[in-house]
Amino acid sequence: MNTEPSEATQFLEMLRRNGNVFDPRAHLTPLSGGVSSELYLVEDGAEKFVVKRALPKLKVKDNWFADVSRNTSERNYLEYVGRLMPGAVPQLRFANPDAGYFGMEFLGEGFANWKQLLLAGDCRTEHAALAGKILGEIHRRTSFNNALRKQFDTTANFHQLRLEPYLLTTGERHPELRDLFFTEAQRIESTRESLVHGDFSPKNILIRGDRMVLLDCEVAWYGEPAFDVAFCLNHLFLKSLHHAPKRLGIESMIAAFWCAYAEARLNGNSYPVEQRLIPLLLMLLLARVDGKSPAEYLTAPKQQFIREFVHKYLPSPPKNLAHLSEIWFSQVFDSSPLPVTA
Repeated sequence: MNTEPSEATQFLEMLRRNGNVFDPRAHLTPLSGGVSSELYLVEDGAEKFVVKRALPKLKVKDNWFADVSRNTSERNYLEYVGRLMPGAVPQLRFANPDAGYFGMEFLGEGFANWKQLLLAGDCRTEHAALAGKILGEIHRRTSFNNALRKQFDTTANFHQLRLEPYLLTTGERHPELRDLFFTEAQRIESTRESLVHGDFSPKNILIRGDRMVLLDCEVAWYGEPAFDVAFCLNHLFLKSLHHAPKRLGIESMIAAFWCAYAEARLNGNSYPVEQRLIPLLLMLLLARVDGKSPAEYLTAPKQQFIREFVHKYLPSPPKNLAHLSEIWFSQVFDSSPLPVTA
């Protein structure tokens, strides 16, 4: 019989030794929701908080390794954005860079996960607009900041967690599009404009009333802000396909997200960003089918729809988001033979 203490028990003892936990009856409860870190709810007497520690190998089917120093990058992002926009990220409690973990505010009762809301059909335009506004503010207020560029010089980490598993792997699996994917990865890697969250998706956003909180920013990097925009929009496009042929207003959510983002960051001059955004969005759609992190809720017919759509439009993409959205929704809803999602 295995008498070795569990990982949670060992971690709890470490927290005690390091002075982060005090109550002798304290205990840890594993939390779900991610593939890249250990996440525990700590109940320390009357106190509740969350502790996060990065994993060297991500919990996915493909071999996917990443530097655990990203835990420090995430903490730095939480600290900086927490000062910039109080309430937009969880409040930090403590950190132990040597052991690779930090503690933060527990967002419990009353908070809903945006991804779960969307999957359940709760598709509110105001949620999308608020997400776009928050992201636009972060990008605008961190633009061309040399100090941040040095602090978040995490290109190797971004490559491991985003460019390689999403763009490069997908390009390898679609040889006829490989050059487009590889060129885009090189372009992104050479761009330095704003502080990038790196995983700005509904699964990493909690909502309670008019408060929206961003989570899981361990991919934080000073680079190409269009990546965050495309990453979030990609999830909205995917949710619309998941629910097809039901129409739940996700077209309006996409327009509201982009309008709020452009107003907060771009002051009406959105064309240059859209030129970079559209090809990347198409690539990310395909990456959630054939990259290292496929969307678990897409059926085989809907996966094939994405493959055919991207192969058709990526070589000569639409010029703006409105045009891409019009084409996408006309094919998803108006003439779609896609089966109804249960």
